[in-house]
Amino acid sequence: MSEVTRSLLQRWGASFRRGADFDSWGQLVEAIDEYQILARHLQKEAQAQHNNSEFTEEQKKTIGKIATCLELRSAALQSTQSQEEFKLEDLKKLEPILKNILTYNKEFPFDVQPVPLRRILAPGEEENLEFEEDEEEGGAGAGSPDAFPARVPGTLLPRLPSEPGMTLLTIRIEKIGLKDAGQCIDPYITVSVKDLNGIDLTPVQDTPVASRKEDTYVHFNVDIELQKHVEKLTKDLRHNHDDKEMGSIAEETKKCDLLS
Repeated sequence: MSEVTRSLLQRWGASFRRGADFDSWGQLVEAIDEYQILARHLQKEAQAQHNNSEFTEEQKKTIGKIATCLELRSAALQSTQSQEEFKLEDLKKLEPILKNILTYNKEFPFDVQPVPLRRILAPGEEENLEFEEDEEEGGAGAGSPDAFPARVPGTLLPRLPSEPGMTLLTIRIEKIGLKDAGQCIDPYITVSVKDLNGIDLTPVQDTPVASRKEDTYVHFNVDIELQKHVEKLTKDLRHNHDDKEMGSIAEETKKCDLLS
């Protein structure tokens, strides 16, 4: 193992433990931030070209799956029904896998897949480096070439693991039509699912900044994976409004003629 790889694994491990500690202490905002920063860094490593990475393709696939689990735990912490989602004790099973990624050769414990690195920087925005120094592990501080990047626009979450008899829902946003599309600055869409009282039933997700603007259209070309199975959403709506007529699920996406 090279010194570069050893240092990288130490920083990953320190970040993982920080996030899990925040999680167990009930500091959810800090835990979500740490999980998302680490997940983004792992996603980038998982998709690195072979000559730019010291990990094998199989190891990078496992790294990508760990990133997916971090995203799932982050989503669970933002959900009103988090007890049904990815649990902290599940996430902790991944720490020894990440620590021993160079020798790990067993089946991954969860049915997940690596997801594309879909967060992008807004035009003109530079990617800042954000990583707290870990004195115990000797990790790199902010400004180090290998430090973790800060969060950037776009908070799309990965597809949930499939479950027998349960239905997943994907929303595809190709483009929207706006009269003043050309005047929009760094446009993005926020997607949320709420009950009739306006309570979020799933984590709120922001698309990355639009890929381009053309005439009266703003193009996104993104998929939004709802972070709860349709059957569970229906159950939540019935539970929250058992004395009311159940309405349709609200998709707050500023629907200015969504076009497929």
